[in-house]
Amino acid sequence: MSSSSSSSQDVGGGDGGNGGGGGGVAEFEGPSASRRRSNNGVWPAPFVEALASQVAIDASRSIGRLAAAPALANLFQVCSTWRAVSRSDHPLWQNLTRRIWNRTRLLHDTWRDEYIYRHRTAQNFYIGRYIYTILHFVPADDDNDDGLSCRRLALSDHHLAAGFSDGSVRLFHLPTRLHLSTFHPHPHDHIGHFAPAVSGIILSDTQLIFASLDGDIHVATLNNAAPLRTSHLGEVLNDGPLVDFTGCDRWWVGLYAGVPGRAFHVWDANTEELVFIGGTLTDDYALTGWRLLTELTDLVGRVRVTSPESAVACTSLRVIVFDLRNQGIILGEEEFPRGIIVGSFDANNEAFIIVNNRGVASVRRVGTLEEVCRFRVGGAAAQRGLLGCMNGGYALMCAGGVIRVWEVEHGGSLYSLRERIGEATALVADDRHVAASSSDGTIHIWDFGAQ
Repeated sequence: MSSSSSSSQDVGGGDGGNGGGGGGVAEFEGPSASRRRSNNGVWPAPFVEALASQVAIDASRSIGRLAAAPALANLFQVCSTWRAVSRSDHPLWQNLTRRIWNRTRLLHDTWRDEYIYRHRTAQNFYIGRYIYTILHFVPADDDNDDGLSCRRLALSDHHLAAGFSDGSVRLFHLPTRLHLSTFHPHPHDHIGHFAPAVSGIILSDTQLIFASLDGDIHVATLNNAAPLRTSHLGEVLNDGPLVDFTGCDRWWVGLYAGVPGRAFHVWDANTEELVFIGGTLTDDYALTGWRLLTELTDLVGRVRVTSPESAVACTSLRVIVFDLRNQGIILGEEEFPRGIIVGSFDANNEAFIIVNNRGVASVRRVGTLEEVCRFRVGGAAAQRGLLGCMNGGYALMCAGGVIRVWEVEHGGSLYSLRERIGEATALVADDRHVAASSSDGTIHIWDFGAQ
């Protein structure tokens, strides 16, 4: 376990704030006598809230999310009345937490505390301050360690789920780093040795949904004695292998390869009813899709839900954005003649990232496909086995056992994680944690949370 440290300050109310752009810490002194006004009290709280919200959002958009805190700290120095607004739990902090950090769930005592925590955690990401842990788990009696490999990882606020090539999923409790349970689907006949391999996981702190290459979808309720149940039995001969699976609290989305015209399946997450089948994105990758049932070969494609309204998917030559409310409608698409490294693709909220075969990464807006920034990942040697992921502000790329970090607002290179993990088989990040699995079966976790 290792960590590096740096100071961080509260935001607002004269307590200081972390700097934006360069990520430094800016401290602000109390207001001078020349800035005091006898009529300070005439400014109503709603006006101060509206002004503060606009100042913070403008700073976030023009400079970066970390710039919002020092902008607020400067504003709240005007007078004691304004500082009082900053220290209260007015709707201001809930609005800013949603707009800047994309958080709608309260995990701390107040929304002001939530905002401060999200700011400090993002600052930790910027400077590389984290705690590193290797997760340990007890193998099940019927585990076959020969060739057992972690293929998918998923994070929620309090849990990590790891899906393996034998179809099992192990659940960990992040605050304690403890292995909580292992889920084994009911065995049945499969076509191909790796047909039961986990191809995607949807995880919240109340529910776990995971799918296998042959199309089975399983559901477990966390902290509940109810057994694992199968929501959907796959029809691999009709649909082809399910090469990636993702979703949110509104939709489940599967990406298939093997049968023309059936690339996407969409389910209503509330009713678990299949509501759409269609799409040609993977029509040219049928052979590779079928091979996945017998060997763990190159990734065919990836799909990510970016909002309750849309999803984005890619193959090695093409990216499309499609509508989830009006299934089948393509909102945007682009072909990449130089090719895409599929393992590099990931999305978060309204942005996604790809790396082409020349090692150039491009961060795009989901709605317009407009490029936000680009940066170079490395040469051809660094691209072999490249895996990538992103959260709200940072992109991580793993090649040759080294995980490097970039910020995605301007494309600046930040640092490499100190730990070397060997050949990576899965990589995932949210706004607090990064998790990776390596070919030797080790699961690594980096915690950037404000301590």
